[in-house]
Amino acid sequence: MNVLKSLFGQMWGKPRLSTTCSPAGNPSNPELIQIDAGQLYLVRPDSIKGSRECIFTDCVTTIRRAGPDFQYQLVVTRAFQEGEVQPEEDAESDEERVFLIDQALGFRFGSLDGDATFAWRDMSGDEGDLWELIANKKFLQSHELASEDDLEALKYYEEPTPRSAPSSPNSTATRGLLAATAAATSTVAPASATAATEHEAHDDEAQGEGEDPFEGIPILHRAPAELYLFDLDIDSFVLQEKDATVDMASNGDYDTWIIVRKNNTPFISLHIDSEMNPRFQIGPRAFMFTFHETEGLPGMTWCLRFSEDVFPEWKDKFAIYLWENNNKAPYGKEKPVEQRYIQDAYDDGDIEMADADQEAEPEPEEEEDEEDYSEGEDDYEEEDSQDEVFGRESKNEMLAVGYKNDMSFVTRGNMIGVFAHDRDKVKFRTAIDRIKGMDGKNFTPNKIMLHNQDADMLMLDPLQKNSVYRMDLEYGKIVDEWKVSDNVEVNNIIPDSKYAQMNPQQTLIGHSHNGIFRIDPRVGGNKLVESQFKQYVTKNDFSAAATTESGKLAVASNKGDIRLFDTIGKNAKTALPALGDPILGIDVSADGRWVVATCKTYLLLIDTLIGDGRYKGSLGFDRSFPADSKPIPRRLQLKPEHVAYMEDPVSFTPARFNTGLNEAEKTIVTSTGKYIITWNFRRLKQGRTDDYQIKKYDSRVVADNFKYGADKNIIVALEHDVLMANKSQLSKATRTSLAPSRASLTTPVSQLRQGGESHSSIVNSPY
Repeated sequence: MNVLKSLFGQMWGKPRLSTTCSPAGNPSNPELIQIDAGQLYLVRPDSIKGSRECIFTDCVTTIRRAGPDFQYQLVVTRAFQEGEVQPEEDAESDEERVFLIDQALGFRFGSLDGDATFAWRDMSGDEGDLWELIANKKFLQSHELASEDDLEALKYYEEPTPRSAPSSPNSTATRGLLAATAAATSTVAPASATAATEHEAHDDEAQGEGEDPFEGIPILHRAPAELYLFDLDIDSFVLQEKDATVDMASNGDYDTWIIVRKNNTPFISLHIDSEMNPRFQIGPRAFMFTFHETEGLPGMTWCLRFSEDVFPEWKDKFAIYLWENNNKAPYGKEKPVEQRYIQDAYDDGDIEMADADQEAEPEPEEEEDEEDYSEGEDDYEEEDSQDEVFGRESKNEMLAVGYKNDMSFVTRGNMIGVFAHDRDKVKFRTAIDRIKGMDGKNFTPNKIMLHNQDADMLMLDPLQKNSVYRMDLEYGKIVDEWKVSDNVEVNNIIPDSKYAQMNPQQTLIGHSHNGIFRIDPRVGGNKLVESQFKQYVTKNDFSAAATTESGKLAVASNKGDIRLFDTIGKNAKTALPALGDPILGIDVSADGRWVVATCKTYLLLIDTLIGDGRYKGSLGFDRSFPADSKPIPRRLQLKPEHVAYMEDPVSFTPARFNTGLNEAEKTIVTSTGKYIITWNFRRLKQGRTDDYQIKKYDSRVVADNFKYGADKNIIVALEHDVLMANKSQLSKATRTSLAPSRASLTTPVSQLRQGGESHSSIVNSPY
């Protein structure tokens, strides 16, 4: 690796390390430096010709002057073995490849099976093609003639980096951890009792020169692992360090960090939280996570691969420290059944979830309607531009999809856009301008809900938290203010049952941060029904709720727990423990069998069927789960290698099942950033949690939901547009679907490469 650093240090104007090469200042010799042996490959990730072709099995690589000052060529020449016929000097030959050194080549270092590698873009090939030089030959003779010293000399070692080099821990995250070290205590988490002992034991194992910047920080757990970085150019994980040490270290009460290092040189230090988009894969014993340093740029996706004997314990420890960091509470105080629920959430997703006795035979594969869609476009028509009415200074915010009248409504500040569903298209009809309360003052709603056969829209005013406002959509005006209570705030409203908005239903359900109640606008005075009011003494911080077709209720909280009720006003039949991440949205299948809860970076899919015990066959809405048999939550996540292409961190919109009377749930839809995403529900029940479809738009998706009665049609509200997408327009996540315009794609990895940084600094610099 050091030879490669010397070789290409010329182009960055850096001082060369000591090598056997021509002095850079000697103009009489055009050759500056040379590698005498190697192999040259052409890598074509997307070609039908094959992904990897060996061009020269043995070659000589040289950097030489190109004539004008400060212009150089990279020349790779085939090396001929003794006895081979070489072409005449002036003869035309294909035995040499010449590249003008330029930043556009995107030079990068790496390693392959322990051999140093150097790669650059093939500017004359297809997009994504690379040239790769492997400097893996040294003696060019049989291994039988090699001494032990010869074999030892072939081993690859990364030389210790001086403390002043770029690889020293200088990132914001690292500095934060170092600055907090003095304040960190030695007694946090259940493992803290052994932390000091473990740390002392591992001190003796530390090798390498230089001071350890994390010295003194209690190590809660340590394990060896291989470190990989996902490379967008070749669409795969590339080995960065074969013998890394992975520590989970305490930085204070419920503040655990991951530190990845080689000897005393740290590569990564990162706070453990859900923003990492953490994901385990049991088969390859891998842990993957993503770090976003710069808004608007793809993140860096890393993979730690552990040995079989280390991985299970490391996975369990990570789940514990993540839970403690999220909940600010000791994991050891949780009941064993709740601990199992938490650990189960981090198991590999490829496990059958459906009860074989309860599931019908697998459905045949769906055939999409043969409709004429232009690739990359949605059907969208409008009579007047939405922006002409609203203006581009404001953005779309909330979406309500009609069940009865086949209309959708999108809020933008204190205005509402009205859209008609015309077969498989959306047409902008009109705008309801300047929402005003009964007192004539403008307000911007923070919650909306269609009601009374879609004739009314109910809304909440964030400045008047005790009331619900009713807008008559025929007139486009608020005509009623329902005062719910003098003391209880209304933070959210939902229908009495899943399809209540299709009927002339008058009552609805509301909740505050710690209370659940029914609202009846027909009663005199305050509209809260006291007999159907469940108030909790502690602050549960309820955040979302949903109902089944029969009116059973699921309520979630910002703490991450979920309660299932058969009736309002009574205790919950089932309380599912919190993983610690706020639940932003929740939906329930019509029959109550399935719950999907949305957290920022993942969805939770929960089967409420009780599988054993006295109430086997009942649902968690009607009966309590046995104490030792909680359901197994399944985390639905985007693969980290897919997240690597996205410009922004994952931030899901509330996920929803498709809807329709007598319609089975077939699909779940959500979005993040510029992407709309669907999961095939039948395949989810078979355990195929990675089977999702995706589509990218030009602007951020703010809300999404299915058209009523049609799981193939999705209403998509972008910041300035409202569209109807067809499922046939979504595709599997690939480089093309995730980043359609790769020519302009700039990534942190490519930036670092273009900056000529070493392996160590590439790994460490974001942290």
